[in-house]
Amino acid sequence: MDAHTDTDDHPNAETGSGLGDWLALLRVPGIGPAAVQRLLGAGLTPRAALGQPEAAARTLGLNPAGQAALSAPDWPRVERDLAWLEHSEVQALTLHDARYPPLLREIHDPPPLLFVRGDPTCLLWPQLALVGSRNPSHAGRRTAHAFAHHLAGAGLAITSGLALGVDAAGHEGALDAGGVTVAVAGTGLDAIYPARHRPLADRIVERGALVSEFPPGTPPSPANFPRRNRIISGLSLGTLVVEAALRSGSLITARLAMEQGREVFAIPGSIHNPLARGCHALIRQGAKLVETGADIMEELGALYDYVRAASTPAADRPERADRQGAAALDKDQRRVLAAVDHDPTAVDTVVERSGLTPETVCSMLLVLELHGFVASNASGHYCRATDEEPE
Repeated sequence: MDAHTDTDDHPNAETGSGLGDWLALLRVPGIGPAAVQRLLGAGLTPRAALGQPEAAARTLGLNPAGQAALSAPDWPRVERDLAWLEHSEVQALTLHDARYPPLLREIHDPPPLLFVRGDPTCLLWPQLALVGSRNPSHAGRRTAHAFAHHLAGAGLAITSGLALGVDAAGHEGALDAGGVTVAVAGTGLDAIYPARHRPLADRIVERGALVSEFPPGTPPSPANFPRRNRIISGLSLGTLVVEAALRSGSLITARLAMEQGREVFAIPGSIHNPLARGCHALIRQGAKLVETGADIMEELGALYDYVRAASTPAADRPERADRQGAAALDKDQRRVLAAVDHDPTAVDTVVERSGLTPETVCSMLLVLELHGFVASNASGHYCRATDEEPE
């Protein structure tokens, strides 16, 4: 069967091009997202570009190898891609698909195709990118989890890159809150990278989506991950950096977010912690210093409400959380809160009064701070931030 004629089985009514045409264009060397934007801007759909390869090659300034590939697309490979899509749990969204996330479409080089495993409608949710070091400190990992837990409960989808460290903690925090999370991969979705995150990826699919611009069979490559980062920031209203060195992929994501006109947030840390230096650099460049999840929700404000209202029917729309947080406190969290005075209280005192382990107390104090029940000072002591009691 001629794969080109078979692409009408996967039509895109707006463009007159089938999914196979988009896949064929994606497989042509030298044609990336920016080139596809130039083609579309010149009035050439994928089908038109494939049918008029000389005109398309002139528009793009392709070299001889690219011109030859455009004149004779690899239709057998496209047929294999279509067969894989038909028998996998993955869907492919073209730029003209109504389900394509509108915030991502706004960037200057949006992916021509998004491969999605999971629920594509969650890509329409208001999202916050949460990124940071692959080798965070224990406190950094705990902070990432706590912020993601709070913000997912407040109605934001948490978007990250499925990497080790802060990325994984962010995904897990959102999942543990019963919220939505999106993982953007730097490989084709026929593989999980890193492989140890396969169970996490399966959990993400149940509560959100795995996303990639790369077709099946694309292995992990250093060049893929900066491209992946622009999607993480492009899907999101803002990017939160938890811990990052001065030279890191997280700072690339933050820079891309700034270029895309999105908010950038950074959590400060000790001047002696090298993983805090990237965050401090961002703050000097204008990123918003945040200490609680409420700082982020306050900054996003009306933009969050607008995107959320546009993405779901009113009957299915969760309310945005107030300062008091998105979830009721459990018994141990109440014990910790009861052990904190209105005057500064040392962590050791809270441990002694609550009878819980220091690790548990530190984790719960962070959650209580994110929910606005307690506040910390420069000496590391905590005090009550409100006279109100949790429900």
